[in-house]
Amino acid sequence: MPAMPDLEPNVNGRLVLVPTPVGNMGDLTIRAKEVLQAAEVIAVEDPNHSRYLLSQLGITAPVICYHEQGDYSRRLERLLNELRAGKLVAVISSAGTPSISDPGFSIVRAALSENIPVECLPGATALIPALVISGLPVHRFVFEGFLPRTGKQTRLLEIANERRTVVLYESPQRLQKLLTELIAVCGTERRCCVVRELSKKFEETVRGTLGELQAVFEKRVVKGEIVVVLAGKPD
Repeated sequence: MPAMPDLEPNVNGRLVLVPTPVGNMGDLTIRAKEVLQAAEVIAVEDPNHSRYLLSQLGITAPVICYHEQGDYSRRLERLLNELRAGKLVAVISSAGTPSISDPGFSIVRAALSENIPVECLPGATALIPALVISGLPVHRFVFEGFLPRTGKQTRLLEIANERRTVVLYESPQRLQKLLTELIAVCGTERRCCVVRELSKKFEETVRGTLGELQAVFEKRVVKGEIVVVLAGKPD
């Protein structure tokens, strides 16, 4: 059976996901600036975090927070109403590409359910640079994002048996705990890479076995955004 054609949009509004730098402001693309400056509404994950970027670009468009805390359903409905009214709505996360480990996915799904056009600009994300510089195989990989609090042990066991390279996000406060948990299921000799503060002044990449990385980070106070790249299970 041939694929059904996309339905014609029933509104003139448009939702555009705009990647923002993970650290270095010079990574904001020209096209991203143009879309943000043209947007009639800006959806942001964290208004406090995004205020500097928007002020630097001279953007005064109304801002709607889409963080899942509080009355998220009401704010989502407000965004949909702006789109139904034919407005250009831009979505930005605190850093990187919206919908990757943030609630932007819900906005996309809601917009598509009403046949509202959705676009995503190419641009900054932390997982791809970290994967590339890790030195681990990149031809096949799995992105896990932040591991869940519920069912975490099950997910760790799945990761331990995964033969593809695995990319994880973690907070600096929980990095040492994550390394300990990975050692419990993978052993100390599994190759791993921890990338910290990508594109910023104090960017750091530490490669080694899980045991070696645990020894490095247990002696330090870790700050900044963390990406962990873990080798797949050996054949």
